[in-house]
Amino acid sequence: MEKRYYSEYSQCLDRNMDFIVYGHSGVPLLVFPAQDGHPQDYENFGMVDVIKDKIENGYVQLFCVGSIDEESYSDEMGDKARRSYLLEQFYYYICDEILPRIKEINGTGKMIYTTGCSLGATHATNMMLRRPDLFMGCVALSGYYDTDLFFGQYVDENIYNNSPLKYLNGMSRNHPYVDLYNQRHIILCCGQGAWEDEMVKSTELMKETFDRLSVNAWCDFWGSDVNHDWPWWRKQLPYFLGHIL
Repeated sequence: MEKRYYSEYSQCLDRNMDFIVYGHSGVPLLVFPAQDGHPQDYENFGMVDVIKDKIENGYVQLFCVGSIDEESYSDEMGDKARRSYLLEQFYYYICDEILPRIKEINGTGKMIYTTGCSLGATHATNMMLRRPDLFMGCVALSGYYDTDLFFGQYVDENIYNNSPLKYLNGMSRNHPYVDLYNQRHIILCCGQGAWEDEMVKSTELMKETFDRLSVNAWCDFWGSDVNHDWPWWRKQLPYFLGHIL
């Protein structure tokens, strides 16, 4: 399997950011790490290996990015306005800097999908829903789709813009994004086992919101034995990618 490392300066984040590319061609899949994670985490936790056949056969090409969660979501004692600013800068980093590089490296002209587990699923869903003109869909595993777990009741413009449940509930059914959403593949999945309680509640709220907007999203709830953990995400990823590819 072809594997390439990149470390490039980000104007948006004013630092070098790393990403890893797995594969030589195929549908580009932008991978966000779990909370406070790094580009190599996806491989280290066995997620690359479970779709190795799809990568080697040129069906999919992975682009695994890093995060700045430690300064935004996770810095719960930090200044909330500064944290929300960094959250928005991360959005611009992805859309303005990483996406052009993905298109350049991938070279197929195919639209990009997003994916991630836990907080990575939150990023993946948020990016896709904010920019359905840029992304073809998302596969979000065990995500939480609001900011209140990390920011409490604090809300500013940046928080609103990075909270899918907030901005979707502020969206009318005739919003032009609704038509775009229905041309995309939106997949949200969570288990109902250990450490999934908050994710179940959040995914249920997303389902209700999609239903209100008449958006044809797939919100899938797996069983009570399905925990918020890598062994289950390793089962879910190839299952849902099989439906997309």
